[in-house]
Amino acid sequence: MAKKVTPYKDSELGKKDQVTQMFDNISENYDGLNRVISFGIDIKWRKRVVAILTAQQPKNILDIATGTGDLAINLIETGAKKIVGLDISPGMLEVGKKKITHKKLDNTIEMIVGDSENLPFKANSFDAITVAFGVRNFETLEKGLDEIYRVLAPGGTFVVLETSVPTKTPFKQGYNLYIKYMLPAIGKLFSKDKSAYTYLSESASVFPHGNAFNNILRKIGFIEVENKPQTFGVASIYVATK
Repeated sequence: MAKKVTPYKDSELGKKDQVTQMFDNISENYDGLNRVISFGIDIKWRKRVVAILTAQQPKNILDIATGTGDLAINLIETGAKKIVGLDISPGMLEVGKKKITHKKLDNTIEMIVGDSENLPFKANSFDAITVAFGVRNFETLEKGLDEIYRVLAPGGTFVVLETSVPTKTPFKQGYNLYIKYMLPAIGKLFSKDKSAYTYLSESASVFPHGNAFNNILRKIGFIEVENKPQTFGVASIYVATK
């Protein structure tokens, strides 16, 4: 990233601990607020991630920064026999576990607390790995990507869904106004953690999107790297292979 952005400017905690605290704080309202903030378009983006992986027919999938499990639940459609959702926030996982139990998916989806930069898995463990709106929260981006590369099986697929910044007028200007003013305002109105959505907008604005992120993936060792801009470029789906 161009600069390090953290949720709580006055906190002495590291970014990782601050992110954990932030997501624990907003976990109860996260799903509903997410739909409002994205106008529901994030559902369509996740379906596109699922479609990409369905074509690969993975037997097992790791969903990092799984949060409340939206993508992990969607990944059932790939036909994978085992899906592991990993997140650093126990609060987010508790919400996700309730959703999974309600849908009777406990036999397929396992939710575990874990650190994306120190994954508790052996090398070459997963046919596919996904991260939706999570890589910008890594304390050390390249360390997290190194770990993902390590536990992904040779020939496996890595898919990232992340915010990006539109480059064309008037979408760029509209996005900048929304991310700088409207997103934090909506977050403050509906969330008890007033810093959270300011952080989420700031972290989105400085994340190395597009070719910059493609190049980081190639530096780690990924091949066949490509990014697919979504909805005028406000998000991107990155696909890479080990």
